[in-house]
Amino acid sequence: MDLAQKKLFLLDLDGTVYLEDHLLPGAAELLAWVRGRGGTVRFLSNNSSRGVDAGMEKMRRLGIPAAREEFLTAVEATIRYLHEARRPGEGYYVVGTTSFRRQLEAAGIAVRETPADDVTAVLVGFDTELTYQKVEDACRLLDRGADFLATNPDWRCPTLTGFVPDCGAICELIGRAAGREAVFIGKPDPTMIRLALEQTGCTADRALMVGDRLYTDIACGANAGVDTVLVLTGEASAEDAKRSDVPPGLVCQDLAELLERLRTAHETARSAHTGNDLDEEEID
Repeated sequence: MDLAQKKLFLLDLDGTVYLEDHLLPGAAELLAWVRGRGGTVRFLSNNSSRGVDAGMEKMRRLGIPAAREEFLTAVEATIRYLHEARRPGEGYYVVGTTSFRRQLEAAGIAVRETPADDVTAVLVGFDTELTYQKVEDACRLLDRGADFLATNPDWRCPTLTGFVPDCGAICELIGRAAGREAVFIGKPDPTMIRLALEQTGCTADRALMVGDRLYTDIACGANAGVDTVLVLTGEASAEDAKRSDVPPGLVCQDLAELLERLRTAHETARSAHTGNDLDEEEID
């Protein structure tokens, strides 16, 4: 992996850039360094519990400048999937937050508040407002033949005090009861990375996916043909990386270590370029 050639940095958020309202080591410095060198950043999040506006506000509180176009989320990937792969006008029963439902409605998705007769699919997100009624309604709909869709397969979301159930765990609860398996739309599906490459005009070989989960972040990079870096500030450990079927290209303790490796790679590349220039001068 040639770190000196990377121009597009695709960063997971929870467990990579921050935990709750605390920046992780090296996050601010890495982002400032990348932008200062003319690089491009995209934040790729499987978290469907909040919208881009909330993400921007959180980054502002943490002292990190971030523009709307820098965010790509599982919600956007889900909306694109529903528009492209589903029939227009289908009704969806959503197990998700109010923010998730509002984003879907704003995109023209027909969201149902109850298990109505016209519901063709149950759509599950990372629901921090989960109730037993939602679980019961979802099971009833799946039992009568509704499709089972979900934003992301993450089992747990990291917090400062440990982990909480994420979308994958919620789907496991519903799926066990209903005897069904969900179709997941977010990472590791490569849609978000492909959107980032389309937006920026960057080629896959100049992009770098950085995250804390092997089965979503790292697998997403592999599925998109992009080099990957695993940071150990969230879910995965170094031992997990060694056992993974989809190993990362590089393992770093945190973004601070990645920044040091990037600086070293650029200094090495610059020195090599200078040495080549000197050799050419001597030949002349």
